[in-house]
Amino acid sequence: MQPLPAGARGVYGCLVGRAYVGLGANLGDRAATLLRAIELLDEQPGIDVVAVSSFRETDPVGFLDQPLFLNAAAAVETTLSPRALLGTLLEVEQQLGRVREGPRYGPRTVDLDLLLLDGLTVDEPGLEIPHPRLHERAFALEPLAELDPALVVPGHGPVQQLLLALQSSP
Repeated sequence: MQPLPAGARGVYGCLVGRAYVGLGANLGDRAATLLRAIELLDEQPGIDVVAVSSFRETDPVGFLDQPLFLNAAAAVETTLSPRALLGTLLEVEQQLGRVREGPRYGPRTVDLDLLLLDGLTVDEPGLEIPHPRLHERAFALEPLAELDPALVVPGHGPVQQLLLALQSSP
């Protein structure tokens, strides 16, 4: 997948950016939930889902006593600001029954994370881009590498190299 040309504009003349969203679920019908999340994202004004990685089953991280996750990533073109895009992701989570209670990294019906946005680095309360632990998480890097092998995580390097480093560490 090719990056958007600098200054590309969408139908309404707004700047278009390429964002990458991590998707995960480990409760209920995980695949159906992720597919519905992708549909809901694509229906949102200012968001166009342009590619989705394959789904992969992964072990939980952090809180280990829970079901396996199903993870993927989606590439989206968006005219939304980073904050508005994050707000939309949280709204879609709520529509799909996500409740933010219980242990951090615990079981969830769906999890949508804003991983990357046009090479931007954002560090604001409640919004960090790239996602703060992206470079440490193979379950997020693998689908990104599938979508765009040349993708770079600002401040950390190419997705492929980060993934290789994680796979070769004990």
